[in-house]
Amino acid sequence: MAHWNSRGLRGSAFEDCINFTNEQYQTMGLALLQKVPTPITPVQFDGEKHVITLAYFEKQSTVDYIGVAQGIPICFDAKETGLGNLPLQNIHAHQVEFMEQFQKQKGLSFLLVHFSKMDEYYLLPFATLQKFWQAAQAGGRKSIPYDAFDKRYAIHMVKQGVLHYLEGVSLYLKDIENGVFEKN
Repeated sequence: MAHWNSRGLRGSAFEDCINFTNEQYQTMGLALLQKVPTPITPVQFDGEKHVITLAYFEKQSTVDYIGVAQGIPICFDAKETGLGNLPLQNIHAHQVEFMEQFQKQKGLSFLLVHFSKMDEYYLLPFATLQKFWQAAQAGGRKSIPYDAFDKRYAIHMVKQGVLHYLEGVSLYLKDIENGVFEKN
């Protein structure tokens, strides 16, 4: 059984940025996206500080975010790395399975990735993730190299901390329409 510890807070500034962006998208009527809470059961609680000091995960979570943008169902996970690659160990099999099932239901799945070393953000289409995931399962490379991230999917910070990733979603949809990626 998994237990909560401080590693669970990795990428929280990145997620704060995404949460703020999602609030702005909702306010502007562009999208309705929600952070999916990870269900935990507290085991120890510090009554003085009013904080949970030990807890365990009740079940595996799916992805970090789910919702709809302009009538298109989307789900995505946010990943952050300080390396020159995205280690696949940061992605769990149940997340890949969920995204695959989501795609089969005519939804759009992807990762938002922050390379903290370069302070760059990318949308990684599910088809690209799936290609590297399947290769790793067959004994291949266990990470996605920085060079494999399509620069067209770079996401830029715009006014007051908005990480405008819907531009990447729009490009992803165009690429699907043009046959660059197969839509399940």
